[in-house]
Parts: sequence; structure tokens; C-alpha cells
Amino acid sequence: TAEEAKAVANRLGYPVLVRPSYVLGGQNMIVAYTKADVIEYMGVITEHVDMDHPVLLDKYIMGTECEVDAICDGENYLIPGIMEHIERAGIHSGDSISIYPAQTLTEHIKRVIIDYTEKLAKALHVVGLVNIQYVVYNHEVFVIEVNPRSSRTVPYISKVTGVNMVDIATKIILGAKLKDMGYKSGLYPAGDYIAVKVPVFSFEKLNDVDNQLGPEMKSTGECLGIAKTFSEALLKGLIAAGYKLHHEGGVLISVKDGDKNEIIEIASRFEQLGFKIYATSGTASVLNRNMIAASHAYRIGKGDPDVIQLLESGKIQYVISTSETGRQPSRDSVKMRRKAVERSIACLTAIDTANALLDCLEMHKTVNDVELVDITKI
Repeated sequence: TAEEAKAVANRLGYPVLVRPSYVLGGQNMIVAYTKADVIEYMGVITEHVDMDHPVLLDKYIMGTECEVDAICDGENYLIPGIMEHIERAGIHSGDSISIYPAQTLTEHIKRVIIDYTEKLAKALHVVGLVNIQYVVYNHEVFVIEVNPRSSRTVPYISKVTGVNMVDIATKIILGAKLKDMGYKSGLYPAGDYIAVKVPVFSFEKLNDVDNQLGPEMKSTGECLGIAKTFSEALLKGLIAAGYKLHHEGGVLISVKDGDKNEIIEIASRFEQLGFKIYATSGTASVLNRNMIAASHAYRIGKGDPDVIQLLESGKIQYVISTSETGRQPSRDSVKMRRKAVERSIACLTAIDTANALLDCLEMHKTVNDVELVDITKI
């Protein structure tokens, strides 16, 4: 009930992850930051979802999300690679930009992930494939979920490591052992290239759908970029996913209070690249106080120019928009993000994605400047 949900959220401490049980793709899952969010969510979920199963609340931990696909034969196990998500936990793994091999994890954290993977696979008596998602927070590793099955990242990790996971797992299910196929137990050695998986979205075909990313999966595909460096691999992946990477123009920024401290450095980096900064009132105030020249963009219908006028003017090449609540098409933040989609303007709804995009822009390269990789020779 709503009353029980409020009590649990108070006990856990905000923010909390609220979700119906037995769903796929994070359907109807949200991160609730306040009591009002919980009340609104419970009203919506009890109206539209079969309540034979409970609504679950978890403490939300905003750490670095990592993922492994592993193969276990009941005795030994093989991890082809550890993947790290650019976006912090809270965005569905299918919608996150994923990097192989992991770029920021310490050797200690990697060893813990390897150890947990072995223990979980053996305790669950896995014979074949298993997918495990972790979050690293304050130098600790937490388990988000364990799925004893194949996952969407199996083709990706197989391609970039050269370990044909499905072929190996099928032979194991039929009785073969990893050691008989020449594989040692543990983490497979990393290759010389960095691979980045970038999700593909179809928001332009879906009316009124808020393109702010969150626990619900919204992507409809994915692309792969491979290069010697992370920034070059990401550049390839973003272009393949349909992003138009402009090196000049304007950036419209409107972020929630929790992101305002982090947006200062991002806006500064855009400004140093020569971009003109526009921002809604609260964000503009923070940026101006921190010596970043941000022109005021008014709320819809509240002044000239408002955010819709700006987006229609052709002056804006990137939108950075985060809000604590979404879903409702009537909200200004949703209308702004929808207008960006309609105008084919890159709309970034996570601070980490914006940082990664800047890493690409600061190289001052186009895809023509980046080495072509023969994937058969990785």
C-alpha cells in the first residue's frame, strides 16, 4: 500500500528504487527522491498494474555499475571480460553506454568481482551462461542482480574478446568442460582495443514518450565502436548510433538541483570549446555565480526566448536536461526534451553521458581522423 511504501522509504532513506516485482526491462520502475514521488508512483502503479504481486522498495545507491557475462561448467568458470557503464546506477543497463575493458576499476575491485562471480555461479549450480550486474560504491561491491541465462551483452562481449560464449556454453550444457576446451578458470586476458557499446533509441517514432533515461529500458538497439582509446571508440559508437557531433553552436542546460554542482564543470568545458551556453533560471543562476556566461532561457510561454523558441531557432546543438520526475507529457521538462527529439538535437539526460561526449569533442577529431579497426584481427 501507499502507506507501507512511505514507511519503508523513510526507513531506508531517500532516494529509493520503487518497482513492481516480476517485470522485464525495468518496466514501471522509478527512482523516488521524495515522499511525493512515492505517493504519485503508488497511485499510478496500483491503477495500471496487476497487484497480485508486491511493489518492492530498495535503497538506491548511485555508484558505478559493472556487468559480467560468465560461463560455468559446475567446477570452473570463465569471465571473458568486465564491462563498466558510463552512466551511474539508476539507468537501465540496456540504455547505458558500456565500456570493455572496464576503465576506472581498481585491481582490488576487479578481484572482488571475479571472486563474487565464481561464488554466485557455483552456489546457483550454473551450467552454461550467467549474467551478473554489480554496483561499486565507496570502494565496496554490491550485487544488483544475477540472471542464470544469456543476456543482451553476450554478442557484444563475444565479438570484442574473441570468446564465442554461446558455442562454449552450449558444449558445456552437453557435457564438455572448460579445461578440455583450453580455457583457464577466471578472467580472460583483455585485448589491445577498447570497445564501447552505445544504445540506439527510437524516440522520434514514439509520441509523448519522455526520453529521460532511468530504470525503465527505452533503447531499441545498440552500436559498437572499437578503437585504441576510449574517446575514439566512443566517437565511433555515438556517430553509429545517430548522434550529430557538432563542434560549435549552442548548448541548452536545465538540470535538477542534485546535478547543479556537477553541471558547472560541464558547462565550463563547453564554454572553453567555444559553445554559447543557454540555461533555465535555476541552472543559469548557478552557472553565472560560478563565472560561466549563461544566457537565460525562459520556461515555456514565460518570456522571450523560451526553451521551445530556442530549440526551433537552430541555435542549439546540444541539450542537457535532467529532472527528478518525468513521465507526464504536460511538464515543461518533458516538452523541452520532446522538442529536442523532434528537431534531431542531441539530448543528454545524464551528467555522465555529457562528460563522455565532451571527451569526444575535446579531441577535435571527426570519424575520418580515427583508425579503422579490422574486427577479425582483434
